[in-house]
Amino acid sequence: MSGTRWRVAAASALGALLLAALPGQPAQAATTLTNTGFEADGRGTATPSGWSTYSATGQNAASFTEAGGHSGGYRLSHWASSAYRVETYQYLSGLTNGSYTLSAWVRSSGGQSSAYLALRNCGSAEQRTDLPPTPNGAWMRLVTSVTVTGGQCTISVNSHATAGQWLNVDDLTFTSGSTGLSVKGVDISSLKKSEDLGGTYRTSAGASGDPVALLKSAGATYGRLKVWVNPADGYNDKARVLATAQRIKAQGMKLLVDFHYSDTWADPGAQSKPAAWASHSYSQLRTDVYNHTYDVLNALKAQGTTADMVQIGNEINTGMLWPEGSTNNWSQLAGLLKSGVSAAKAVSSSTQIALHLAHGGDNALYRWWFDNATAQGVPYDVIALSFYGYWHGALSDLQANLDDISARYGKNVMVAETAYPFRLDSEDAHENIIDTTAELVPGYAASSAGQSAWLRDVMNVVEAVPNGRGIGVVYWEPTWTAVTGNGWDPADPASGNGWENQALFDYDSRLLPAASWLAHR
Repeated sequence: MSGTRWRVAAASALGALLLAALPGQPAQAATTLTNTGFEADGRGTATPSGWSTYSATGQNAASFTEAGGHSGGYRLSHWASSAYRVETYQYLSGLTNGSYTLSAWVRSSGGQSSAYLALRNCGSAEQRTDLPPTPNGAWMRLVTSVTVTGGQCTISVNSHATAGQWLNVDDLTFTSGSTGLSVKGVDISSLKKSEDLGGTYRTSAGASGDPVALLKSAGATYGRLKVWVNPADGYNDKARVLATAQRIKAQGMKLLVDFHYSDTWADPGAQSKPAAWASHSYSQLRTDVYNHTYDVLNALKAQGTTADMVQIGNEINTGMLWPEGSTNNWSQLAGLLKSGVSAAKAVSSSTQIALHLAHGGDNALYRWWFDNATAQGVPYDVIALSFYGYWHGALSDLQANLDDISARYGKNVMVAETAYPFRLDSEDAHENIIDTTAELVPGYAASSAGQSAWLRDVMNVVEAVPNGRGIGVVYWEPTWTAVTGNGWDPADPASGNGWENQALFDYDSRLLPAASWLAHR
């Protein structure tokens, strides 16, 4: 797949051959990256000082500097009035062997056959990071890591584009250290019900398979399961969570448990108390939260599937267990959260605690919420966000928020929910949640390629969080295909599914290419 991060040995070998033949290759390579802000030459320079340019189509002029930098006066741009391929690169030698990370600020029109940063000829597999489309014109920071084993490396900016498509790059750094994501997760909460009602899953080639194993083989390292207290259909309760947790752990994956503290969906617009707790006082609710959390997590531990991470509440922008736990009463909400945290830590002190909000691009919301949680002394380890681009803003908003809150609170951050459609039409009779082109994120089609690019770019944003605090991404409900009876309403077997066009299995139940991005470095 062109422009991806895949470790393609053949591409790396080809790059090594090209390097020797590239016109403009410096006679002596530098030991440090130079002219990283493209300020040395000013506007209109086809080959900036310290850099070399190569075009397989003879269009070196498609690479040039111009006014309008990220921090300084100038930037590197790729653009031409006809289709073009161009690379702007620096070759470094005399490097100390070890891990290195390239960081760069970028913008892009999107739509190119490929537009990416690359680290190649470094003595290990080539590493790439694709540029996301930035239709809002916002600069975004990307990173790419590589292991240098031969004391040399080529830093490269690449475009393969049609007429008028462009990219901007500025403020590069190349420093020791590595990046990567430890949480590459899938929320498979609906899977048990799907299979019980006849749902099947296949490899991309069409062979039947265990969907947990298929997702693990694609690269998933975490499984996420929601817990409802006493759901109408019996699914997502303690017993079903225990059963699916065994399958997750049997694949060598880690487990994220998502407590809703409800009998049904909990989100910013609904945080209904379980029916059994409806008449309980606030004091009793604190006990309820502790006992329920402890009961589920201790049962998981007893069967050898201890939770690695636990969410105390789901999308709790407005609190939980309304009205007592609303954000209108922060001291009471904090008390409920502390009860859940205490129970989780009592079962396993090593279990990570995540607090999860929606609207992942809304920095003002996150500052307000976590400032209050901090003031109330609520302990936690991870800030988890939902980020759906068709609802929650641009990727640049997500990046700005992740960067800010990870630094402001000194915590690791992750996207606990994201997804994107691979088509718009419905497989069942129920209207899909996202079903018109007007609802799509600019630059991302409702196609297999669009779905792949979305997951890739969200992962790239999380990986770029400074100081290694971006730990991962969870794809929400990749196995929720259209199976009769497995609809939105647990109390209504006739309800339909509005999500099958955002699953990671297509309408023939075959694993989609986007799943392969779970193997992100």
